[in-house]
Amino acid sequence: MIGLLIVAHGNLGESLIQSATYVLGERPDRLGAIDLMSHPNTDAMLAAARGQIEALDAGDGVLVLTDMYGATPCNIVCKLLRPGKLEAVAGVNLPMLLKALSYRHEGLGLLAGRVANGGRAAVIHIRFDHCDA
Repeated sequence: MIGLLIVAHGNLGESLIQSATYVLGERPDRLGAIDLMSHPNTDAMLAAARGQIEALDAGDGVLVLTDMYGATPCNIVCKLLRPGKLEAVAGVNLPMLLKALSYRHEGLGLLAGRVANGGRAAVIHIRFDHCDA
C-alpha cells in the first residue's frame, strides 16, 4: 500500500485527514500530515518529512500532497523526491485526497497522475443555473 503524506501550511493537512476520516468512517492507515508552522525552521521540517516518509513507506513508496506549488512545503518535498519511490502532487484538496486513498494500490507514478487529474477535475465554477435553489 502506498503511504500518503500531506505537507502544508497551518493545520490544513490534519484538517483534510479529519474530513477524509469522516467521509470514510475511519482514519486510513499509512496517512500522515506535517504542518509547516509547527517547525522552527526548514531544516526541522525537512527532518520531520524524512521521518514521516520512512514511517509511512511499507515498501510501495509514498505520495506527498502539498498545498501550493513553489511554497516552502513544496520546496522541502522537492529535496526528497525519488521517482518510483517518492512522488508529489501540489494543490491538495479533499477530492484529491479521497482519490489517493481509493487508488493507493496502483503504482506510485500512476497514482500521482490520477490524483493530479482528479484534483483538477474537482475544481468547478459553480454557477447559479447549476444549483437547485
